Amino acid sequence: MRDFAVSDDPRVQAQLDRLEALSLPQGRLGLDAIRALLDRLGNPHQSMPPVFHIAGTNGKGSTSAFLRFMLEADGKKVHQFTSPHLVRYNERIRLAGELISDAELAGLLAEVLDAGEDVGASFFEVTTAAAFLAFSRTPADACVIEVGLGGRFDASNVLEHPAACGIATLGMDHERFLLAPDDSAPAHPIARIAFEKAGIAKPGVPLVTQAYAPQAEDAIAAIAATRGCPLHRRGHDWHAAAGDAIQYRDRHGELILPLPALPGAHQADNAALAVAMLRHQDRISVSDAKMAQGIRDARWPARLQWLSQGPLTALAAPAPLLLDGGHNPDAARVLAAYLAGLDCPVNAVCAMLDNKDARGFLGPIAPFLASLTAVPIAGHACHPLELLAGVAGELGTASGTAPSLEDALERIRGTDGPILICGSLYLAGMVLRANRELPD
Repeated sequence: MRDFAVSDDPRVQAQLDRLEALSLPQGRLGLDAIRALLDRLGNPHQSMPPVFHIAGTNGKGSTSAFLRFMLEADGKKVHQFTSPHLVRYNERIRLAGELISDAELAGLLAEVLDAGEDVGASFFEVTTAAAFLAFSRTPADACVIEVGLGGRFDASNVLEHPAACGIATLGMDHERFLLAPDDSAPAHPIARIAFEKAGIAKPGVPLVTQAYAPQAEDAIAAIAATRGCPLHRRGHDWHAAAGDAIQYRDRHGELILPLPALPGAHQADNAALAVAMLRHQDRISVSDAKMAQGIRDARWPARLQWLSQGPLTALAAPAPLLLDGGHNPDAARVLAAYLAGLDCPVNAVCAMLDNKDARGFLGPIAPFLASLTAVPIAGHACHPLELLAGVAGELGTASGTAPSLEDALERIRGTDGPILICGSLYLAGMVLRANRELPD
């Protein structure tokens, strides 16, 4: 599965074509290729502003958004690296608060690709190197770096001395990669996932975590002890509860913080993790008031996002469109909790990549669906539409298929209730582009 990228700028597209031509890792694990590539570029990762490094199955993107908005509320310039992009490849690299320009992106990619022609680097390794090169050259106060996949062997894990590392929610996803045989890893699946995520731990660097199942907690604690990194666990070293506000407490004292503007009760947990990461490091200070402001201001597209006026919403009118890019069972449980708070069932349009657990995703949300229409994602290997519709039917949901997203919306139009578009971040990117709602 390639991480497809297109650009309206021919200079960028020329480099993206080179990027797409790179060989896939094909089971290659380790950091040798990214280290070799960075070495040829002068090791830019060693001269970046202080880094907040975030791993996790779900929530790491939202946590990174809360961190960026909190830091920016305090007047800091922030670099941010996230993946995947939704509409434009530029979304992966944010320089001092702004998405990287096409001109700068084209030059960076060309420089990195030229330097590493014989290294055998992957799409993500080249992307990571380009981001780190940009971050080393542009002045800023902090970097927020989201792990792409796993942690231990993720290209971003070349970072040597972050200000703080964090692990967001853990769950089952990317099992083909993260649960591959490894004699050094725990046997229990969730402990193995935790082991991989905790691979970002560094000696002397604070590692801040959410609360997990005992097997996961034990796996992370073992890594932290081996690496000599201070471990700060939710429920042990810091505490957070959400009602009308977030009640946060750690060794520094108590805070009463606002609930996020981002929809979903789970976002209070992601905001609390961002707060805990800031409060358990000493390289960058952010005032309590600015943390509160950042929580209120934070935005993150394609996560329980009600779409604004555009071509797709006009096509679906009068039904409102709710977009969510979650694609694993834990993300589905978060989505189900949100749907439970709506006043009526929703009609879903769904597509899923064929390496995702369709039943595990649809099971939690099925009780809240009036219908499900399965659609393809052009250019991607998806579950067959009949299979996806069949799973929904077995779960008691009226289901069907449509050849495109637009065709599905036309068929649903006029039915009662909102329309949910779900199952894939790639589908979410198609939706945002079609509705002319580009992430900025």
